Amino acid sequence: MSLINYDVRTGEHLGNLRRLISLRWLALAGLGVLILISPGVLAIPLPQSPMWVILALAGLLNALTDWRTRRARSATPGDLFGHLLIDVSALGALCFFSGGATNPLISLLLLPVAIAALTLPTRCVAAIGLTATIVYSLLMLYFIPLPINDASRATQLHLIGMWLTFVVSALMIAWLVVRMTGQIRERDAQLAAAREQALRDERILAIGTLAAGAAHELGTPLGTMALLAGELSKEPGLSAAIQDDLALMRQQIQVCKGIITRLAHRAGADRLENPLLQPLDHWLDTLRQQWHSSRPDAASQLDLRGALPAPLISSDPRLQQAVLNLLNNAADASPQPITISLDWNPAGIIIEVRDRGPGFPAAVLERGGEVSFPPHAQGTGIGLVLTRSALLQLGGRLTLSNPDEGGASARIDLPLACR
Repeated sequence: MSLINYDVRTGEHLGNLRRLISLRWLALAGLGVLILISPGVLAIPLPQSPMWVILALAGLLNALTDWRTRRARSATPGDLFGHLLIDVSALGALCFFSGGATNPLISLLLLPVAIAALTLPTRCVAAIGLTATIVYSLLMLYFIPLPINDASRATQLHLIGMWLTFVVSALMIAWLVVRMTGQIRERDAQLAAAREQALRDERILAIGTLAAGAAHELGTPLGTMALLAGELSKEPGLSAAIQDDLALMRQQIQVCKGIITRLAHRAGADRLENPLLQPLDHWLDTLRQQWHSSRPDAASQLDLRGALPAPLISSDPRLQQAVLNLLNNAADASPQPITISLDWNPAGIIIEVRDRGPGFPAAVLERGGEVSFPPHAQGTGIGLVLTRSALLQLGGRLTLSNPDEGGASARIDLPLACR
């Protein structure tokens, strides 16, 4: 969970830095327009050369930062803190050449403080606020005054400047707060989803532990049953029907022992670290035949839709179990043959299992795979949860639907990168 929080926070800092870059472009454009029109429209002579140099340096810094953030995957609070200090310094330098504290635009020093309060730790906010206060205080003592001799006109220009500063500050703060609120909601949703997934993973792990223990304990009774079935088959005078039943019993016991053996092998790391690659169509057909050995009463047909040759796939036990769960659910839902469709393309693999039963209930369509359902006559109600968890670990997804022509459809989508 700490890793998830770290990823979310680094992404959040990077998003804040990108928003600051956008705000800075708007601020630089607005200040550039004011510097350009002040001598002619407002009749206020300004030392434009140093002011244009300050804007050019700020623009160059913003362009370099923009270029870096487009290629970066993370950012730190220190990055944002440094840029806010630069903004305070640049605005203070511009105010120094344009009247100091008498310039109404000096109130824009509050913007970096507001941004810091929304995005940075307390100590960084205090440093930005202290820096803005020091710059404001120095500008009350040291500045180049504006040569305006008419007091009434100076007052009018000051009021207009205060109005402009208020409008710009209100718009920028409102835009930033709205974006930050949206990001906070998105982060909370991601954290909630991560917590829910962690709870599901813990439950799956507990189920896996119980399954491993049960597999170990089942070995002895299965061996006893196989021995008794073999002895019974040797009894004289048994009818052909009983002999067939005993043969079926021995075959099913062997299937159960094979399942336990595979479960024990899947618990080892060598199966996952050295996966066996085989064609996708061959892998699915072999899995289907193995499933039929444990479900001789079920019927299925395999529909290949991709262009041959099929891509290679690793025999991942998680994917095998996910497909087997869907096959069992489909066979339980309908006695009619089920259809297994297999398709592939450069983007991924699609496996769809369709039955001709009554379809999924509304509750299963809504939360199937996310929560377990009460045990029923055909199973324990956790098959879809196990399937969805396995597919999420492989980077895939499970989609449940009721087609218009009837029955139910369970579709697996897997990227080829996760095969």
